[in-house]
Amino acid sequence: MKRQVLWSRGALDDLKQIADYIAEQNPVAGLRIGAMIRSAGDSLGEIPTGRRGRVTGTYEKVVHGIPYIIAYRLEPLPEDGEAVVILRAIHGARDWRTDAWPE
Repeated sequence: MKRQVLWSRGALDDLKQIADYIAEQNPVAGLRIGAMIRSAGDSLGEIPTGRRGRVTGTYEKVVHGIPYIIAYRLEPLPEDGEAVVILRAIHGARDWRTDAWPE
């Protein structure tokens, strides 16, 4: 069963900041990296494969081929089933304490 994928405002802001930062040096790469993160997040609707997250109640998916992590959680839908809610897109080298998002 395909799940609905919802991107939080924080995740969309992360995605824009990542793409803009990379695009300062290489506009094509900025678009490509942004598209790779977006595609990886959207694919979680098919199969939400990820490891248990550092923040309680979340999961993390490493984006293949680039050093970014998508943090998400599964939330029940009122009508039936569940949605994948993308919470953050974070560079893997960021200092990331347990139970807190990187600043």
